[in-house]
Amino acid sequence: MVLPDPKSDRKYSYADYLSWNDEQRWELIDGVPCNMSPAPLIRHQEILLELSSALYGYLKGKPCRLFVAPVDVRLKDLIHAVDDETFTVVQPDLLVVCDKSKIDAKGVTGAPDICIEILSESTAYKDQSEKFMLYQKHGVREYWIVNPGLETVEIFAHNGSMFEKPVYYRKEDTLKSNVLGAFELPLVQIFADQGE
Repeated sequence: MVLPDPKSDRKYSYADYLSWNDEQRWELIDGVPCNMSPAPLIRHQEILLELSSALYGYLKGKPCRLFVAPVDVRLKDLIHAVDDETFTVVQPDLLVVCDKSKIDAKGVTGAPDICIEILSESTAYKDQSEKFMLYQKHGVREYWIVNPGLETVEIFAHNGSMFEKPVYYRKEDTLKSNVLGAFELPLVQIFADQGE
């Protein structure tokens, strides 16, 4: 097994990615490997748990499915690209997929309906720039950026060609999603301090 060199000029594929069993989490963005270490902070995990619990409860018995990282999302530039022709593999913190044909044993192929990233020091720049552009390019219907420090959520809705100006929610607001219809979430629930 040869581990990836993020500083190399080499373009890595999903086939390469599958050989990296070094017990670290990786993403590939246009063939460039990104190490997902270190593990997220406890605050990140608390928010992830609250969000996933609310979404799971709402989606139970509905056709859309919720997944929690790590789940490989393969974003292909060519519809029928095989593993060695796929150069982007990401692991959103949470994702919702409503088209069952996109789900297989390895994860998800194609754009999820919703991708949710919870910002952390090590991933904030990538989540707000590279991943934003990727999700926009591949047609993710909604991209949620959760900021634990500011206690805010931005929801970017895709209009068929690009993300529109985001809807901005603060801790005292109730989040709503166009993709999820009647789903409503008081954000005080996910930003509550431990023990509240």
